[in-house]
Amino acid sequence: MTIPLLILIDSVQDYLPEIQARGFQPVYAPTAQMRADAIAQHGQDIRVVLTRGATGLKADEMAVMPRLELVCSLGVGYENIDLAAAHARGIIVTNGPGANAVSVADHAMALLLGVARHLPQADAWVRQGHWSGFMGPQVTGKRLGILGLGTIGLEIARRGANGFGMEVGYFNRRARPETGYTYFDNPRDLAAASDFLVIATPGGAGTRHLVDAQVLQALGPNGYLINIARGSVVDTDALISALSDGGIAGAGLDVVDGEPQVPQALLKLGNVVLTPHSAGRSPEAVAATVALFLKNATAHFAGQPVLTPVLEAHAQAA
Repeated sequence: MTIPLLILIDSVQDYLPEIQARGFQPVYAPTAQMRADAIAQHGQDIRVVLTRGATGLKADEMAVMPRLELVCSLGVGYENIDLAAAHARGIIVTNGPGANAVSVADHAMALLLGVARHLPQADAWVRQGHWSGFMGPQVTGKRLGILGLGTIGLEIARRGANGFGMEVGYFNRRARPETGYTYFDNPRDLAAASDFLVIATPGGAGTRHLVDAQVLQALGPNGYLINIARGSVVDTDALISALSDGGIAGAGLDVVDGEPQVPQALLKLGNVVLTPHSAGRSPEAVAATVALFLKNATAHFAGQPVLTPVLEAHAQAA
């Protein structure tokens, strides 16, 4: 007997045969319309949902899935999964901590280098037939601030410190003296001590607009903001203002609040590098996250504990 599985994300399309071979019956619905149709047509049968933090799963959607037992977030985030509704019904929620950390950290450094060295603009300039230099600051030896020193934050810190000789500082819910990096007890002071400020925090209410106008002002006109976490962590209006009036030098953004819609004011700015929430989408990372999902789902339906549960206490802490 196969287990009906609702898939709400597009990045696993190549893995559908493997998922099916493991005993699951995929209902693939990565767009809003497909999602609504799939829930209406198959909700009564669905026993497991595969989503991600930004895509989420709402309480009213769970309500029309009476057989739902398991909700799996492909990445580390789970901010748009209604955990209260899931826990109230005894639905188990899992996530994928660490599975895509290497890929996300690589992408963070790519955005950092890309915005500092004007790589997209330089590429476009050459393709238009020009051949003159673009000047941007060197990265080596600069100050790297990291908001959130979890698994991804640590990977970014290692790249900065070991690859570019950067001086690393961080803000975190708790100090991590064992890392040897410099701890700051608030984002503003960290920003003031950084040339490059990288956001690697969870999303959700606890971190909403953690980077506000004051933090951007502290980062200053020579500072750069990199966000590979969640768009909600940044006050978008304050960011647009800072980028427009020279309050900061530039930004590299893999996420935007309200994505996939991107504010036109942000799109028009020449000191921003944008990517479509793709930091964790290397082949290696997707393979690792799918493998973890399959381990969690297989364990659950075999009557065993899942490997990476999102517990209610953890959810409240995040």
